[in-house]
Amino acid sequence: MVKQTPDWQALLTRFDGLLTRLDQWLPALSTPPEWEKITAGRWQGEPGRGAVLAIAHPHDIRLADLQGIATQKQQLDRNTRQFLQGLPANNALLWGAKGTGKSSLIKALLNSYAAQGLRLLEVEKQHLAELPTIVDSLRGRSQRFIVFSDDLSFEPNDASYKALKSVLDGSISTAPDNVLIYATSNRRHLLPEYMQDNFDAHHVNEELHQGEAVEEKISLSERFGLWLSFYPFKQDEYLAIVYHWLQHFGLSGIEQPETRQAALQWALTRGSRSGRAAWQFARDWAGQQQLKER
Repeated sequence: MVKQTPDWQALLTRFDGLLTRLDQWLPALSTPPEWEKITAGRWQGEPGRGAVLAIAHPHDIRLADLQGIATQKQQLDRNTRQFLQGLPANNALLWGAKGTGKSSLIKALLNSYAAQGLRLLEVEKQHLAELPTIVDSLRGRSQRFIVFSDDLSFEPNDASYKALKSVLDGSISTAPDNVLIYATSNRRHLLPEYMQDNFDAHHVNEELHQGEAVEEKISLSERFGLWLSFYPFKQDEYLAIVYHWLQHFGLSGIEQPETRQAALQWALTRGSRSGRAAWQFARDWAGQQQLKER
């Protein structure tokens, strides 16, 4: 019986064809963005093959447009200016009520300081496992980067927050001095808190020691050096924001009883006197009035 020898050339050809077909289904590797030409980007892609997608038209919100949060605005603006000048600055956690301007404040900082080298890179929660790699890729660049994670929260069994902890403080590798983390959340400690957590506390020599669950939750948020709290707006604050946006949309005579009543009714139907509700009402009301004029 004659022994058949494999046709290695044919096998290699078939193997190469198989790899070519597989490669068509995988996301393409892209070159790093030209941060000299863009001001904002978003991390996207699969684990291990992610890349920065350039944002051609970042949000054009201005610091002057943000009403009712003067203290928070002043503190984060100062921290950012320190960062831009190479001075010590802190990672920041902006937490509190929805629609109160947390993410808008970060976007407004980009518009204020992009010309001075500030850049914004958004990283969503599902990509946090890539955060050490993302941050390290920014090391040594001439620009100053804010890595921005919006509406951040974790469930009790979610391990992805450990990557965030290591970047903030806890890794053997030093974080780049040209990168800060700014995150927003509706939760102060980023993780849900339960009544059971309080039952795990115990006394040692008259000192109160929190249970491990509470310590774990606090340890993440405490890695942010700057905490800024955002609260629901009072009625007068909400109306001031409404009037600001109505003026922005070109309306005059804005403080009329009819306008005031409509703005309050708008907030009531949404269950929130937030900056977002004020902006949405102003767009609707301005559109109605300008439509009537036509």
